Amino acid sequence: MGEKNFLEKVQFLIQNYGPGYLDGAKLTLLLALVGTFFGCLIGFICGIIQTIPVEKNDSPAKKVFVRLVKGFIGVYVEFFRGTPMMVQAGFIYYGIIQYTPYRISPLLAGFFVISINTGAYMAETMRGGIFSVDKGQTEAAKAIGMNHFQTMLFVVLPQAIRNIMPQIGNNFIINIKDSSVLSVISTTELMFFARSVSGVYYTYFESMGIACAVYLTMTLISSRLLRLVEKRIDGADNYDLSTTDTLAHTSGMTAAPTQHDRRGQ
Repeated sequence: MGEKNFLEKVQFLIQNYGPGYLDGAKLTLLLALVGTFFGCLIGFICGIIQTIPVEKNDSPAKKVFVRLVKGFIGVYVEFFRGTPMMVQAGFIYYGIIQYTPYRISPLLAGFFVISINTGAYMAETMRGGIFSVDKGQTEAAKAIGMNHFQTMLFVVLPQAIRNIMPQIGNNFIINIKDSSVLSVISTTELMFFARSVSGVYYTYFESMGIACAVYLTMTLISSRLLRLVEKRIDGADNYDLSTTDTLAHTSGMTAAPTQHDRRGQ
């Protein structure tokens, strides 16, 4: 390999180890997708709990319980936002092996680490998204008899998720890149494979260059797809309200489609 130039070395690595790079990329995407999905679920739950109101007429048991749960969530969020994911991966994976009789695979540990790390960030994002929804809608939901969780689930969360959709996509992009730190626990994602190949042939520059190109391709494609999703959620910039009242058509409203019209489409 010493007599070959940069392009020849890259060509050699792609020809001989191309499938390995692709497998590593697939596992990287899987880690990011699963970690972001479960991280969002954790963040949604934590965000809802953090917004539970504690009122004067509540029972002492409820006040103590809610404050304890909120305190636990606060510690969780601060710990996982204040420590690097690489340290968290080593702490959880090697700690479990050393101090418990259980043996987990590096892949399972990787899913767990990315999920709880993303959940810590999404908890604060979700809390901000909930507070961004107008308080009048919460008051209106409670006025018709909804409790806190019903209000969150049917009124606030759909709007909050729309508001924080860019941040969810941003976390997914971050997880694609940050999954590379899981190579420290031997998770066979893209970075682990690139390091293994570079160690065999001492082609660190070439192997890491291929990995950079693959990471960049994944993030660019993901960014474009996420922007399409955001536009789809936002809907059209201009629209006409539909109604069945024919007297309102002169005000710019359009007639709502009838069942016969729907069948004809």
